[in-house]
Amino acid sequence: MFSLERIVAGYGETTVLWDVSLVVPPRSVVALLGPNGAGKTTLLRVASGLLKPTSGRVVVDGTELTGRRPFRFAGAGVCHVPEGRGIFPSLTVRENLLLQATGDPAEALDKAVGVFPVLGRRLLQLAGTMSGGEQQMLALARAYVTEARVILLDEVSMGLAPRVVDQIFDFLARLARDGTSLLLVEQYVSRALELANYVVVMNRGRLAFAGEPAEIDEEELFARYLGAHFSA
Repeated sequence: MFSLERIVAGYGETTVLWDVSLVVPPRSVVALLGPNGAGKTTLLRVASGLLKPTSGRVVVDGTELTGRRPFRFAGAGVCHVPEGRGIFPSLTVRENLLLQATGDPAEALDKAVGVFPVLGRRLLQLAGTMSGGEQQMLALARAYVTEARVILLDEVSMGLAPRVVDQIFDFLARLARDGTSLLLVEQYVSRALELANYVVVMNRGRLAFAGEPAEIDEEELFARYLGAHFSA
């Protein structure tokens, strides 16, 4: 069980999150939705230890991690794939994967290439020289080989071609079937709702809705919180 409890957080004297609580149950997908500036990325930064909250708690399987360094979160099974690609551009694809791998390195490479075959043809290429879609595949494959229990995903489809977006969502569905818990911030709202077991909507740093996808009216969601440009 991964939970954020009454989180208040921000930057300097500016508070971005106000008393935000959510739970990501085991083997579930939670879609975290809201307009730009709602605080979604800030919440993921708190959830992965990159930002210490002003108050509130981050708890993983009964262990409080609040205020600990990000590697403690990673050690507890939390993996963060940030917006804008989560890779080391000056390292090769192979080096990126092995840097994050747990267990046997050869098995980790086979696992990554199995889900994104194009990476197998790019193992010796510098990650920063690949296309945006290939870099995002690498970022997700790195998360895969960590064998994380909870993966935090921040707009992983942004700026990608529709064909690549399809591959990304196929991979996310595979993760969900395998039992990995996902906290998903995503611009393709309809696809996120199809994948999700639970939905959390944020607005202006506060929770506006929490429940199951069947409880939410998509038209109202777009009209009140997201805007038509998020409905793709």
